[in-house]
Amino acid sequence: MSRVYFHIDLNAFFANAELILDPSLAGKPVAVSGTTRRSVVSTASYEARKFGVHSAMPIGEAEKLCPDLVVVNGHYHFYEQLSVQFIGIIRRYTSMIEQASIDECYADVTETIMKYPKPLDLAWRIQKEIKTELQLPCSIGIGPNKFLAKMASDMKKPMGITVLRIKEVPEKLWPLNIKEMRGVGTKTVPYLEDLGIHTIGELANYQDVNQLKIIFGKNTDEMIRRAHGYDDSQLVTDWDAKSMGVSTTLLEDVTDYEEIRGVFRSLSKDLSSRMKTDHKLGSQLSIRIKYYDFHAADRSVKLERPVWSQEDLFLHAISLFDYNWEGDPVRLLGISVADLMDISDAQEQMNLFDEHNQQKEATADILSELNGLLNGKPLKRARDALKEAAK
Repeated sequence: MSRVYFHIDLNAFFANAELILDPSLAGKPVAVSGTTRRSVVSTASYEARKFGVHSAMPIGEAEKLCPDLVVVNGHYHFYEQLSVQFIGIIRRYTSMIEQASIDECYADVTETIMKYPKPLDLAWRIQKEIKTELQLPCSIGIGPNKFLAKMASDMKKPMGITVLRIKEVPEKLWPLNIKEMRGVGTKTVPYLEDLGIHTIGELANYQDVNQLKIIFGKNTDEMIRRAHGYDDSQLVTDWDAKSMGVSTTLLEDVTDYEEIRGVFRSLSKDLSSRMKTDHKLGSQLSIRIKYYDFHAADRSVKLERPVWSQEDLFLHAISLFDYNWEGDPVRLLGISVADLMDISDAQEQMNLFDEHNQQKEATADILSELNGLLNGKPLKRARDALKEAAK
């Protein structure tokens, strides 16, 4: 029996939350944002979006596009309260929930939906309760997997209910612009367009897989499967409490990719140190991304072999980040490992590859310490220097 997933998305959440606090904003172009030059739009009302205002846009640019824009400082504590109530409504119908961010969640309603004579009745009831009790509009996407449910919820806003089945993928999904596909970030779109890929259908049917591997790397097969409507990802129902993790809140919102890589390297080093101290290995790795507008995303991967080294932690974490980041400013980053085991219990899984990683990590630590003492050109491995010289 195939599963039935809902993706429930609160429409223009922050802006509509502000309407609850101040009804006089109704019908006006509203943007929730800070007021400094570095501030970006967290959410824009649909009236503001008609002028081209959108999330992550610098507030100065938004005000040029829409001179009558009403800029409101966010009441984030209130948003969090509404989010808790929102998830509470969904829990009336299923406990299998993944909260993807403050204003959206996935819900496995396979068992629940069988209690309703018409499948859409459940979606309609949830939508009505959220609007009645919280005064918030939402869109609901329905599909046999998370990917199709998410794509469906984006197809009709606000207050839409959309079903997207596998057999409907060629008709409903393939004509969409490639930038609308979940997992394809804004930085990836130009590379795909250079290959002549402008729609999801063109990605699904692209023949030169090797060209796609240059762009998507090890995620290539998964992206092609998703373009055909298939997705095996499971619900992530919790940021596992039985795990070991580290996180950091950045001093300012960051979009620079190299800076983000540096943060993940630092987090990987800290987490590896803790794992070594506690003699632990982990075979599931998760990252947490909190964005400029307080949306949070948790993403996990089940590893083929348990890890503990800084290099392994970094490579898996940055791979997850690359696959899920769409270029929005980042406020917080975290790495967590679960399915922990004692190193003494996993000696059979420790092999020469682990020893190689230890040597490589030790070299990296030595270089880092030496470079910290030098004010000149940084030292680097001979192998890395040769690679740079060859470019």
